[in-house]
Amino acid sequence: MAHSSAPTPDAADVVIVGAGSAGAALAARLSEDPTRRVVLLEAGGPADDISIAVPAAFSKLFKTSVDWDYQTTPQASMRGRSIYWPRGKVLGGSSSLNAMMWVRGFAADYDAWGEMVGSEWSWPAMRDLLARVERPLGATDGAVSVEPQRSPSKLTTAFLQAVMQAGMPVETANADQPDGFSQTMLTQRRGARSSTAVAYLHPARRRRNLEVRTGAHAARVLFEGHRAIGVEYLQGNTLKQVTARAEVVLCGGSINTPQLLELSGIGDGTRLRALGIDVLVDRPAVGENLQDHLVSALIPEVRGGTLLDATKPTQLVNYLARRRGLLTSNVAEAYGFVRSRPDLPLPDLEMVFAPVAYVGEGLVPIPAHGITVGPILLTPKSRGSVHIRSTDPSDKPTIDPRYLSDPEGADYAAIMAGFRVAERLLETPALRTHLTGRYIAPERGEDMTPEQRSTEALERYGHTLYHPTGTARMGRDADAVVDPGLRVRGVDGLRVADASVMPQIIRGHTNAPAIAIGERAAELISG
Repeated sequence: MAHSSAPTPDAADVVIVGAGSAGAALAARLSEDPTRRVVLLEAGGPADDISIAVPAAFSKLFKTSVDWDYQTTPQASMRGRSIYWPRGKVLGGSSSLNAMMWVRGFAADYDAWGEMVGSEWSWPAMRDLLARVERPLGATDGAVSVEPQRSPSKLTTAFLQAVMQAGMPVETANADQPDGFSQTMLTQRRGARSSTAVAYLHPARRRRNLEVRTGAHAARVLFEGHRAIGVEYLQGNTLKQVTARAEVVLCGGSINTPQLLELSGIGDGTRLRALGIDVLVDRPAVGENLQDHLVSALIPEVRGGTLLDATKPTQLVNYLARRRGLLTSNVAEAYGFVRSRPDLPLPDLEMVFAPVAYVGEGLVPIPAHGITVGPILLTPKSRGSVHIRSTDPSDKPTIDPRYLSDPEGADYAAIMAGFRVAERLLETPALRTHLTGRYIAPERGEDMTPEQRSTEALERYGHTLYHPTGTARMGRDADAVVDPGLRVRGVDGLRVADASVMPQIIRGHTNAPAIAIGERAAELISG
């Protein structure tokens, strides 16, 4: 890697790496103190692509300059397929790239965090943080705008009717203990995406004490002894440094944070020494404990009325003039929680519905009018890992989620039970009246038994729901990467604040708690 030598570093009080869901919130909150100088480093650029703002266009961002564009290792349970993992490389991070679903999760999951880590991470504390983040429709406080669908599809209405016909409840979204189906609440403001770049950084960047540096790819954390004193980063072909008088905070997420820790000498000693990296802290847990939500679906053909029509000129005019119509859709317009077994105290599956044929991991054009109905594995027993493969910070790390690898086969059994729920829903009068009898995915599914359809859909089409967590696990035990105060164990002046610290994945979507973690980090740093 050719680059010029580093100039004399400049200085800040706090240096934050990563302007995503947590990092943008943290930078905005810390810079509220005018005496504190904050530098925020972001490898990507500004969130000015029109496809970021237009909700239904989010998959057009995949594999572009605003996407880290990761791939997993071949997954044995997925017929050896490498699964595409998009992650936001842009201001706002993945909150500028995601499907805008505001699903906070179960109070019980946060209480489980409290048992593992401490009461400051239990539901009462996290509920207060989430309330600070969320600005409901019509409210004046909160940061991220959370609104209902502006123009929900008639097929989404039919789906929720199908839920009731199948004997399952429809309820208000985001209850403390959800136990039914809901229309999706969205991180939108008047039909446009409300990312953390919009909600936090846009107003905060007017402050003189906050400097946001884009195109700044972190290479390593700088240490003096065992104290973090700054960050070395690449901007263009120039290697630069910025020092931190107080703290460095890593907010790169569950892939980039363990990568940067390992590049900085914090990780499994044997692994680091094999790459020629001096070991600062031998911490084998770095990059381990990777958890993700696996999703797959049945995609039957329907007669019309889907998001395939979103590109029609009338829809563009409706969006530009009124911020209404198909382009306001987040695609996944409804969801619900179910149990894979009746004896479970809480749901372990989420069913998702989209009024469109969401095929090919979102990377291929919509082939025909269809609907997507399928299960999400919420409480995976399987664990994976993220690790660097070289000392080059631009070299993508090895990502191995090890989907469906738990030895008891509980993950496989649970998600297959979810397909049976999907079949039940598709057999209801409310949905059956829209179906043509043919399947878009799995191909020729109409000629298969339900079990064959489920197996084919899972193994051939299963993919990530974009919720990697846990690779810099928080805990009170000595093996945890960070302590309950988000401080990296074994060093001073270094914290992690992003989804990588989650000790256990939640039954929900990770954007909301990731932003709340950024808010908590601001409290901790400010004392």
